[in-house]
Amino acid sequence: MIALGAFAAGCAGAPEAPSQPVSVPPSAGVYKIGNPYQIGDTWYYPHEQPDYDETGIASWYGPTFYGHPTSDGEIFDANALTAAHRTLPLPVNVRVTDLENGRTLIVRVNDRGPFAKGRIIDVSERAAKLLGFYGQGTARVRVQFVARADLPNGAPQPLGAGTPSQVQTAATAAPVATVEEENLPAIPGAAQAAPAPPPSQAAAAPVAAPPPATSPLNGGLPTGKVVEVEVPAVTHLYVQVGAFSSYANAARLAARLGGGFKISEVQHAGQTLYRVRLGPYDQTADADAALAQVSSRGANDAQIVVDQ
Repeated sequence: MIALGAFAAGCAGAPEAPSQPVSVPPSAGVYKIGNPYQIGDTWYYPHEQPDYDETGIASWYGPTFYGHPTSDGEIFDANALTAAHRTLPLPVNVRVTDLENGRTLIVRVNDRGPFAKGRIIDVSERAAKLLGFYGQGTARVRVQFVARADLPNGAPQPLGAGTPSQVQTAATAAPVATVEEENLPAIPGAAQAAPAPPPSQAAAAPVAAPPPATSPLNGGLPTGKVVEVEVPAVTHLYVQVGAFSSYANAARLAARLGGGFKISEVQHAGQTLYRVRLGPYDQTADADAALAQVSSRGANDAQIVVDQ
C-alpha cells in the first residue's frame, strides 16, 4: 500500500516535456473495492461512488515508490497518469481540476492513499507536472468520477461494473503536455471532501454539479490532454467535520467539539444540509493545523475542503 504523497522542492512552473519511458514489470492489476480499513484513528470505507465529486488538497508521490505494486496489483510508474484515493473502487478514471490555475486532467486511480490528514488524492509525478503543481507539492483541487477503467491486460470489468460506455482504457505511455482552452462554466465552490462515513453518520454533504453532458471533458481517457477551465477567482480552505439534514444534529456536534465552529446552510438535490466547519483559511499550513486540532478532539473524519 502506498501512503504519503511526496513533496518536491523548487518552483512551480509550466508542465515539463515527457520523460523518457522506463521499462517496468508487466502489471497484473485486478478489479477491487476492498474492505473497510483503519489508518491511525480513522476508518475508511471503500465503496462504489459513481457520483463522486469533492474538493480538497491534492499532493503527489514519485520515484520513491517507482516499481512497487499498487493496491490493485499494478506496478507504480511515475510517468503514468495514475493516482491514489482512499475509498474509490480500483481502477477508475477521475478528473482532477486544479482550482488555482484551471488545468484539468483525467487520471487512473489504481492505489490507496493519501493517508496524510487533509489530502484527498495523491497523483503521480507526471500528472502533477501536467497540472502545474509539481514544484509547490500540493494544490487545491476538485476530483470527479468519470468512469470505470479497463484492467491492465485489457480484461473487461466484472459484472455490475458499469455499462460498456462507462468502461475506459488506461494510457500506457507518458503523454505530450498539450494545453487547450475551453469555454466551460465556472466550477462551483461548494463541495464536500470527506471520506465515506460509517453507516451511522447522518446525511452526506453536497457535491458540486459536474460539467454538462456536452462538455468535451466527459467520458475522457487518461491520455494526457490538459484543458483549462474557468475556476473561482478566489477560494478558501475550511475544516469540515460533518454535514447533516437536521440542524439540531449539526449543533450538537459543534457543541461537543468546542468553540469556533460555524454551521452553514446549503441546498443540495432539493434538500437543506447543515455543514459544521472551521475557517476560512487562506494558507494550507493554517488549515492543516486546524485539522490536527479538530482531530485531537475526536473528529477523525474531519477533512479540508475548498470553497469560495
